[in-house]
Amino acid sequence: MLKMKKIGLILIALLLIVLSACGTSDTGSSGNGDGEKKKTIVMGTSADYPPFESVDTANGNKIIGFDIDIANYIADQLGYKLEIKNQDFNGLIAALNAKQIDFVMAGMVDTPDRRKQVDFSKSYYQDYQVVLTKEKNIKRVEDLKGKKVGVQLGTTQERLANELNKTIPMDIQKWDKLNEMAEAMRAGRLDAILTVGSVAYGYTNKDKSLKQFNVKLNGKDQFEAISVAFPKDSELKDEFGKVLKKMEENGKKDELVKKWIENQ
Repeated sequence: MLKMKKIGLILIALLLIVLSACGTSDTGSSGNGDGEKKKTIVMGTSADYPPFESVDTANGNKIIGFDIDIANYIADQLGYKLEIKNQDFNGLIAALNAKQIDFVMAGMVDTPDRRKQVDFSKSYYQDYQVVLTKEKNIKRVEDLKGKKVGVQLGTTQERLANELNKTIPMDIQKWDKLNEMAEAMRAGRLDAILTVGSVAYGYTNKDKSLKQFNVKLNGKDQFEAISVAFPKDSELKDEFGKVLKKMEENGKKDELVKKWIENQ
């Protein structure tokens, strides 16, 4: 009887050792240093919008950019593991509300219409609305009359084009991806593109046949406040807000602006 008890105790001890070993391996590389497993948060983006986000085809199609570096920094500061999902810009808010993603960073502008569907962080970058073109005779917004003008679906540029079209009739062409619009413009299928200054600069800096100029309405430049989008009442909004404020104070945001926008 004593022998059976000893065997039972040995088996129990061995079982505890096995369970302990399994528990250790489960944390793996996603642990945060104290044995806890990191929670994964999913970022939705549209990686056709350099310098904010684009696909680095030279390095295994990795998604890179200003938004990506900010998101990685915030996730690291908050102890999250970051996963990035790439899709068309026009479907990002729907994906957010369907809980397929936790937040959106895609050069997205905080607008009253979008605010009805989602919550936004404070703005982390402001940009101008511009016209990107290679046509020498397009020098101001009024010159877009009768021209083929490309806009990305679901963007504030689509809304701006519709507004301009009331007084400056143009042939508005709606596309899913900005980089495809740029190729169409180079091939002569578009006369101009509406986008933001930092994105246009990435093209004009590399291709001197292209130029950009600010869109003016009633004599005023059009600013855009770029923000992070969240589902309504998401706890992530306040968490992200604290880190974004910290990035402004410690110089990290300025460092990334210089890296991705000023030095592109």
